[in-house]
Amino acid sequence: MSKEIILIKGLENETYQQFSERILSLGKSLLHDKDITQVKITCTLNPPPKLSVIPFKKAKIAAISIYTENKESKRKLFNAPGFDGSYLVDESIPVAYKKTWNDGTATPGVSLLTLFRQKKGIDYATFIHRWHNGHTPLSLKIHPLWNYNRNVVKEKITETSYNWDGIVEEHFRKTSNLLNPLKFFGNPFTMVYNMLRVYFDTNSFLDYKTIEPYFATEIWIKS
Repeated sequence: MSKEIILIKGLENETYQQFSERILSLGKSLLHDKDITQVKITCTLNPPPKLSVIPFKKAKIAAISIYTENKESKRKLFNAPGFDGSYLVDESIPVAYKKTWNDGTATPGVSLLTLFRQKKGIDYATFIHRWHNGHTPLSLKIHPLWNYNRNVVKEKITETSYNWDGIVEEHFRKTSNLLNPLKFFGNPFTMVYNMLRVYFDTNSFLDYKTIEPYFATEIWIKS
């Protein structure tokens, strides 16, 4: 099984409704390809909250995940307005929900879509080790994660694609589990301590200057 993630950004003056309709249409257009086994969209359907401990980016973006039986890229989306890059990734799901809702409907809860690069000054092996063996267990311990989709970028499919090293989708069963610091980081007695633990841990393997977190919604087009 091969997985490709295509990033598409919103256009100037494009509303959230227009953007979401355009992205859903692009996702559905992939259903005609017999080689594709699954299609999922993680998209900014709504503006991020104005107040949050997470520095959400305000730009509109969609990550279209395409699962195929071969490694042939789905280049038909490369000409889509707002195309921002295509990546071949290795996916792992340390914690997974049980899907009970229909394709085409939004996954309950909310997603935190995060794009990031490797920290400068460390080698790739250290980056992967700290991410997988340090940060992942810590995230699962502290945050109320319902689904954790971790993608290591193995190859940029287009030369113009930005050099992302990781694309992560963290899903929460309730929106408050992400937006309420007391739920996201723990109770009042451990919240500040856990915030510091997460900061120093993530700062040990990713480049904070380039990190892009987005307030997003997940929709399975074909599961």
